[in-house]
Amino acid sequence: MKILLVGGGGREDAIFRNLREHGHDVHVCMSNRNPSIISGAASYHIVKETDWNAVRDIAVKTKPDLVYVSPDGALDTPLVDSLMDSGLAVASPSRSAARIETSKEFMRSLLSRHGVEGNVWNATVSSRDELIYALGELNAEFVVKPLGLTGGKGVKVMGYHFPTAEEGITYASGIMEKEGKVLIEEKLSGEEFSLQAFCDGRHVFPMPLAQDYKRAFEDDRGPNTGGMGSITDSDHLLPFVTREQSERSLYILRKVSAAMEKEGFPFHGVLYGQFMNTSGGIRVVEINARFADPEGINVLSIMDDDLGEILMNVANGNLHRQPIFRRVSTVLKYIVPRGYGSSPAPSELSIESGVLGEGRKLFYASVSGTLDRVTMSTSRALAVVASAGSIPDASEIVDRGLKFIHGDFQVRRDIGSREMMRKKIASA
Repeated sequence: MKILLVGGGGREDAIFRNLREHGHDVHVCMSNRNPSIISGAASYHIVKETDWNAVRDIAVKTKPDLVYVSPDGALDTPLVDSLMDSGLAVASPSRSAARIETSKEFMRSLLSRHGVEGNVWNATVSSRDELIYALGELNAEFVVKPLGLTGGKGVKVMGYHFPTAEEGITYASGIMEKEGKVLIEEKLSGEEFSLQAFCDGRHVFPMPLAQDYKRAFEDDRGPNTGGMGSITDSDHLLPFVTREQSERSLYILRKVSAAMEKEGFPFHGVLYGQFMNTSGGIRVVEINARFADPEGINVLSIMDDDLGEILMNVANGNLHRQPIFRRVSTVLKYIVPRGYGSSPAPSELSIESGVLGEGRKLFYASVSGTLDRVTMSTSRALAVVASAGSIPDASEIVDRGLKFIHGDFQVRRDIGSREMMRKKIASA
């Protein structure tokens, strides 16, 4: 097929490579000059992904058999609807359906309207008085969330990002001043995990569970980031998530899909749930409308199926079977600029071919340059991924590959380590 991919980060590099490996003719719209994508694309266009008019015009001229719009920011524009209005097949959600991610208020309200289990106490407030009243009702530690997209960096949790309720009120008040409203939720305690699934508007087929690590520094310290790395396990569960808990999470995603279909905006694309395994059961942290980053790279790196065929079935509402993933563990560690998450200081990186030894894979993210020398942006740069029989073994394979990348960067070596996994299993 001729496929148009929108996006040029690490997640899109993983999508691109699967499509290329299965013989598809891939054209790309992206804002950066991703060297991995450029090296194999049938054509590429440097354009801001959220400039939906420009991307639509490129798509109409390209006349692809299928379009996949990947970045969350692009999903929060009229792009997908305009592509479908132009008669193109699109394996991404309409703007109405993408609200499941782009509006946290909408997501919580949808779950409440349809009685979807896993919802948490929440309140959307628009004044300081409403905020104080809501916190009095909750009478517990809380989370402050902007209503729209934040790239994983706008959510702040009491006890982690602000020590007192008054500081949380100050942060929430600042959001209200800028955006008019803010979402307050109860603070949850437990292990978070991600379940991504292909959805064709009615049918939902899951991918292996994954866990993302958002904090910038080892031992889960420091500011939130877009994600410093992630893991999957060989049984497609996680060491601290049972099969019953995984199935319960999938049940919730299927209920979310059914709710959107019932309300007249069926979801076509990748439905991605962020869940927390709490003492009171599985709870919904958030629902997203695309492949996760970095977790999507993990699962795509072990996917044996033709992603192009699956996405076409997603677009056409004809998804009829479970995709195939290899039974191995994976660990991904992102190389990021020094100071990422607060005051990033991008620089250049040089890359030796030895990084690809021992079966490692290297995905290029928000960088420009060549395959052996890149210039970082203020975001994530390179994803080093390894697979093995266990998570700790895969983590060690990644670590051995890091010596082949040179420059001023930071990376979380503890992701998937034996000590980290021992602690997680002991506390489960």
